[in-house]
Amino acid sequence: MERFEALRDEWLKALDEAGTESEVLELKGRYVGKKRGKIPELLQDLKDAPPEERPALGQAVNKLKNEVEAAIEGALKRVRSARTRLEPVDVTLPGLSPNLGHLHPITRVRREIEEIFISMGYAVATGPEIEDPYHNFEALNTPADHPSRDIQDTFYLKNGGLLRTQTSPVQIRTMESRKPPIKIIAPGRVFRRDDDVSHSPMFFQVEGLVVDRGITMSDLKGTLLHFYRTLFQKDVTIRFRPSYFPFTEPSAETDLSCVICSGTGCPVCKRTGWLEVGGCGMVDPAVFGFVGLDPDEYSGFAFGLGIDRMAMLKYGIDNIKYFYESDMSFLEQF
Repeated sequence: MERFEALRDEWLKALDEAGTESEVLELKGRYVGKKRGKIPELLQDLKDAPPEERPALGQAVNKLKNEVEAAIEGALKRVRSARTRLEPVDVTLPGLSPNLGHLHPITRVRREIEEIFISMGYAVATGPEIEDPYHNFEALNTPADHPSRDIQDTFYLKNGGLLRTQTSPVQIRTMESRKPPIKIIAPGRVFRRDDDVSHSPMFFQVEGLVVDRGITMSDLKGTLLHFYRTLFQKDVTIRFRPSYFPFTEPSAETDLSCVICSGTGCPVCKRTGWLEVGGCGMVDPAVFGFVGLDPDEYSGFAFGLGIDRMAMLKYGIDNIKYFYESDMSFLEQF
């Protein structure tokens, strides 16, 4: 008990003499710090006290601990308030700029893509993310038994609608509402049941559509070649590989010469020198039939590519999920 009383007197005297925030914090560590605090050490030493005295001593030490902690908080408020009153403010100093953040890398790439196509005379079109099966599938020449309409691939809603699997429905709605010439891109979010390092259940896509008289496959290839060279600021080349899509005929997969190794072969392009970047083709005459356009009078091309994929290639990112994890250490790099 004598040791307890001496510690109490010592503490009160030290607190009266503390005049700065650093001195008060030093007292806090000295008396109630978990590692070497004098009061916690006193609690540890209670095991050596007579059993009949331990309860009373324990209550007294705990009471002192609470008093010390409360006094420290009060002392900190006092010295901080005094410091605020005493320290002059130099109003001629420049202010502190707030951290306003910056654009997400997906947004940056989307805007860059839009600017490139706008410079080529395209308009930016939008549409609903919750679609009906007609605009998302049927009007795009995708019958009911097509694999892409399976529940394993598409998010269906209870009201009979669905989350759009592509921005192609924007093309259908545009052709329904206006006559050619049509020259649009349709950027936006799309949803599919994919989930791995290169696929996400929600991702960003941009599709393009041109409809007019005399549109050919060479117009499509020239457009995409100019786009990729402008986006990556490199003298890349592209090639078309025959493919199949219900809404284009003929259809092709677009391969881009690797922007990492310039086509010499690297792990990113799997040593082939080529990167698969999207699908394209001439608009199928059956699609024109759904929107009331004469395929003998008009022709057109369509293409689609993933904005996330473009951002991964542009910034050298190997996992699409980095874009959606809200990890500040990742986002601050942009």
